[in-house]
Amino acid sequence: KGVIGSFNVQKEFNKFMDLFFGIAAFSWVVAIGTLISGAIGVGNIMLIVVKERTKEIGVRKAIGATSASIVAMVIQEALVITLIAGYWGLAFGVLILELLGLLVANGNGGMFGKPEINLGTAVTALAILVVAALLAALLPASKAASVNPIVALQDE
Repeated sequence: KGVIGSFNVQKEFNKFMDLFFGIAAFSWVVAIGTLISGAIGVGNIMLIVVKERTKEIGVRKAIGATSASIVAMVIQEALVITLIAGYWGLAFGVLILELLGLLVANGNGGMFGKPEINLGTAVTALAILVVAALLAALLPASKAASVNPIVALQDE
């Protein structure tokens, strides 16, 4: 080993593969954190909505709305908010990737020449965001369903 010089390409290849694995793992951590923060954001928005609409919920319950219909109302609102925000976020992200692709394509971008997103990954991320947001909206929905109509109508 000491007399004849050698170069092991496999060791260098393994270093690069470890680097790419680390980058991919970091990307997954960032993606999961983003999805969790989105779900928490929707949950907080729904808590505020339920708080501000306490009187309306009290009126609905006073005229005969069931707890299930109140829960369904809050969940549907969370679904609409999440789908609209998720769609626009996805569209904005694709737009940014296309603009970056145009900027890099003018020069010699090499392996970064055409940034793109996998459609399956994008749809999966949107589906996970919707499910997480619906789960986060269950707490505000249950709070809305447990509103006492008499107390809600007296609330200022």
